[in-house]
Amino acid sequence: MKDYEIKVLDENDYIFIETLKELGASRSVATTMAYLMNVDETSSRGIEISTGLRQPEVSLAMRLMHNQSWVSVRSEKKPGKGRPVKIYSLAAPVDEIISYYEDMINKESQATILVIRKLKVMSKQVPFTLPIKDNRMI
Repeated sequence: MKDYEIKVLDENDYIFIETLKELGASRSVATTMAYLMNVDETSSRGIEISTGLRQPEVSLAMRLMHNQSWVSVRSEKKPGKGRPVKIYSLAAPVDEIISYYEDMINKESQATILVIRKLKVMSKQVPFTLPIKDNRMI
């Protein structure tokens, strides 16, 4: 049997995760990012063990983060036979990742403001009348 040291998330990490989720990040991306902030590099198995995420959740999070250029990936050959293990590390500063979500929220807010303005213009064009029933206003 081997001794293996793993890092686990603490209370501050969970606060970070919840806050990032409020910005629109998925639970798996937020959790994976919080873990990667605390280690130099790790395998997907290390993320699974330390965070409690399942393999498909880690794979989806890593794919999204890799597509955004937030993580770097390298392959490491294991001794003996078998497939190489992918080793992940954060490639972008956390501030840059947070800015991505900030920009996304700003764009969504601007789109919502435009819809509200359009409704205001439309409401001025439609005459306001109260429904009348039996010569009485309802």
